[in-house]
Amino acid sequence: MTGIFNSSTYSEGLDNASSDETTNNLPRMSVSVAETVVKMLEKLGIKHAFGVSGGAIARLWHSLQQSSIEVIHCRHESGAAFAATEAYFGNDCPTVVFTTTGPGITNALTGLMAARWEGAKVILLSGMTSTAQRGRWAVQETAANTMPYADIFTTGTIFDYATTLENSNQLPEISRRLALGLTQPGSFVAHISIPSAIQSSLSKTPLSQTFLSQSLATASEETVAECAKLLSEAPFAIWVGFGARKAAAAIRQLAEKTGAAVMCSPRGKGIFPENHPQFAGVTGFAGHESVLQYMQEYRPLRTLVLGSRLGELTSFWNPALVPDRGFIHVDIDPTVPGTAYPEAETVGIQSDVGVFVRALLKYFPEHPKQLSNIELPAPERKAIAAKTEGLIRPQFLMQAIQQQIVENSNAVVMAEAGNSLAWANNLLYFLQPERYRVSPGFGSMGHFSTGVVGTSLVCSQKAVAIIGDGSMLMNNEVSTAVRYQIPAVWIVLNDGLYNMCDQGQAMQGFKQTDAMIPQTDFAQFARSMGAEFIRVERESDIYVAFEKAMKSEKPFVIDVLIEPTQISPIGNRIESLNSQWT
Repeated sequence: MTGIFNSSTYSEGLDNASSDETTNNLPRMSVSVAETVVKMLEKLGIKHAFGVSGGAIARLWHSLQQSSIEVIHCRHESGAAFAATEAYFGNDCPTVVFTTTGPGITNALTGLMAARWEGAKVILLSGMTSTAQRGRWAVQETAANTMPYADIFTTGTIFDYATTLENSNQLPEISRRLALGLTQPGSFVAHISIPSAIQSSLSKTPLSQTFLSQSLATASEETVAECAKLLSEAPFAIWVGFGARKAAAAIRQLAEKTGAAVMCSPRGKGIFPENHPQFAGVTGFAGHESVLQYMQEYRPLRTLVLGSRLGELTSFWNPALVPDRGFIHVDIDPTVPGTAYPEAETVGIQSDVGVFVRALLKYFPEHPKQLSNIELPAPERKAIAAKTEGLIRPQFLMQAIQQQIVENSNAVVMAEAGNSLAWANNLLYFLQPERYRVSPGFGSMGHFSTGVVGTSLVCSQKAVAIIGDGSMLMNNEVSTAVRYQIPAVWIVLNDGLYNMCDQGQAMQGFKQTDAMIPQTDFAQFARSMGAEFIRVERESDIYVAFEKAMKSEKPFVIDVLIEPTQISPIGNRIESLNSQWT
């Protein structure tokens, strides 16, 4: 299969970007480099730009504002980067982050690192100090003599592609490199830094017509046949990750044809329905004991891994998850198979997951295999009744989120790093892919307290962030949502603690550590920024609060007073940490 990255539209757009060069032999109109860059971005499919303004990008910011790209002016550059990342996953369109020089760039780096870890496609546009001012202590001076140049301004561990635009003659090559990166599978995070003087200079170089295509990686027919043979030798399991989210229907078909048990990573929740009788549970951080029970009692010969790195918070590198003959591991990135479990027997296959699974299906009977009468272990789900007194238990809160938000809306639900993530991974369950977003890899606080704005914006619907009070205080974009009337919802687990740190320290045997936060009234916090709000102090009031928030067309903050003594399901994380001390 071959995927064409909008080649006709893209090449036509590049021609149009330079069409003022000559029109019926008329003189070329004056077009600045900033305007040309923005026209280039439009034709690359950019629909949204998130950032914070500044003097060093005045011309570029103005050009963005005058374009077809919707510009969202955020509170903080890291929030802009997180919002851009989640906007990408909301509509599969590449996004832009814009920042000024110096701290504008460094503030954005955390969000941009998360974008690369998550597999997003994001382009950072930043200012740079002009040549004549470098070395003279200009305001927020940004150059090789004042900032770490490697990686931030060059291709490396932060950016898949980075360069400084010092001359308009570079534009055709930059255009080509961006188009190439945006067509490739997986993440692409780029940085184009443009000195102020260059932004306002005239663009002298026309952008040439460019055609680009990208073939989806897939295994040969012989390889697929050999995999089918290996999987047919004995019962096998399927382990799905975030990279398999576009192949949900094919994976379900494969599981039901073969009777294979299915487990998923935290990022893979919903790819296979979590109420299906063949679903064994979620692995890794706050995962389900049913997975280990299945591996011990039913012991598959092999596990087919689809689109997961099997990193620490997906597997904790637990040897109990390695079957006798190891893994058949399919990933678009050829470096992934065998990395997490180098000691395990692994058949590594570079392929798009959907292409591979659809090819594999041809080797199994058309009529599904009759499933055995044995019930596979499954996650336990027990209904709990509301208390009439006391603070709100996180377990009851998750039950209410499940009933009123997961099951009765199409909202995307996001869980922030910390106890919010633990409770949501363990207790929420999803029946469709791409309804749940977490970041268990990079795991930055503030990711979803800001990212929820990007998702809700591009999807034109509710997106709900489940976050702790620490994350909400650290970084949020509530005022941005108010400014642009984006109907995001924040559910704040307010317990006056960095509670995962507090509980985790105690579970590791470290006493008398201080993780307290002066308790904040987030309802008044929201009110001060113009959002709608409600404070929930009793379990019996939760359902009414959710009903109001989901009906509202405005940004809405739900401040939930949480019982802090409830121990979150983070035991496997603590076991992993303890093993690393020795």
